[in-house]
Amino acid sequence: MSVAPLGTAMAFRRFLRGRVPWETLEGVAGEMCERYDEPSVRVEFLDADNWLSTPMAVDDRWFVKLITEQNSLVHALLTAGRNLGAFSSGTEGFFEHFGTPYEMADHELAATRTMRELGVNAPEPIEAFEYEGHGVLVLEYIPDFAVLEELSDETASDLAPVVFDFLHRMHEAGLAHGDFRAENVLVADGELYFIDATNVRDGAIDDARSYDLACALGALTPLTGGRRAVDAAADHYTPAELLAAREFLDFVNIRPDHDFEAAGLKGEIEKLAEQ
Repeated sequence: MSVAPLGTAMAFRRFLRGRVPWETLEGVAGEMCERYDEPSVRVEFLDADNWLSTPMAVDDRWFVKLITEQNSLVHALLTAGRNLGAFSSGTEGFFEHFGTPYEMADHELAATRTMRELGVNAPEPIEAFEYEGHGVLVLEYIPDFAVLEELSDETASDLAPVVFDFLHRMHEAGLAHGDFRAENVLVADGELYFIDATNVRDGAIDDARSYDLACALGALTPLTGGRRAVDAAADHYTPAELLAAREFLDFVNIRPDHDFEAAGLKGEIEKLAEQ
């Protein structure tokens, strides 16, 4: 099996994300000026690993996601693929797609508000609005951050309990993250932040919790080791819940944004459950 060079992979992501016409980008910037009573704004386009929006930093104050119809189509395709993967793990698919780019933006705004209400660190949600059929999400901009995979092993181990504390708060409130990966966990000034929550089907919180747990364990294991990741999760989740997450590990490990030794991690979960 061959692996595409980094440049080719990034080009493919850009192709999937699509090119937004310059006049549309200018129009969104103008809309920001009107909404926030600014004579002008400075826009920096962020080269993020994201297929579902064009991310921008505006005046180093706002993090803005511009979501197009093509982004919505890609989201639908990814949702279908993830639901097929859920079926392969022996459960009904639980991911949901949104009908329009604005609905995608509005859901992420609502999910971010809920996370903050639960005491989960997340960028301050500002607003979501529609611009010429596009969805625009505006959040607080967090500068000078590192993503989870950029942390030292020691720092990741120190923060692992916070990851599972935040997830547990969400799950207890019936909210799932749905897209937990290293790029969606930021650390700034020693504080951990969750971003990019997605949507799951009503009534599917048990399966979604198992999937979230599998994703978090898979993201942390390369940094902390499987034992440390499982021990941190066990502070908030029962052995039965961890065993349920084990069933999703193979599915999670085929995602391009996860790479961990699944057999060893399953073994650590089984050891804990036997204690």
